[in-house]
Amino acid sequence: MNTENVVKHLRVLWRTDRIIADIRLRHLLMGLGLRAFAALIASFGLLMLELSAYFALVQIWSAIAAAAILGTVNFAIAAVLFVVAGRPPSGRDIELANEIHGASIEALQLEARALQAQVSGAVHHPLGTIAPVLVPLIAIIVKSLRKTATESPASREAHS
Repeated sequence: MNTENVVKHLRVLWRTDRIIADIRLRHLLMGLGLRAFAALIASFGLLMLELSAYFALVQIWSAIAAAAILGTVNFAIAAVLFVVAGRPPSGRDIELANEIHGASIEALQLEARALQAQVSGAVHHPLGTIAPVLVPLIAIIVKSLRKTATESPASREAHS
């Protein structure tokens, strides 16, 4: 397991999560703005249409029937606007961000499995993990002992 890889994958994961959240937030805000603008336009437009339709329908039917028909038409128009504004985001941005997010998760899982294998290997075979450190250490100790052994006779003769 390489800690640099883990950090790199975590950064990629964090960035893609931010991108996904940003894309969803922009879509949500755009949808909300469109809904608000649609509601404003619809209210002014429907006010005029309703007024003209009401005057036209009152001449054919009663005032109650004319108001009921216009109310039903208003609900139908509002439903169509909400369906259009509530569509899920489509585009390559969100697909690409989701793809990178999935790849980051897979890479982190691989790193976690590698760490788990190293830890379980160290628990089952503790000498196997210590051996790479012990071999150079033993070599240094043997060198220093040889050096001390060769210097000892020379120093004994000097003192004599």
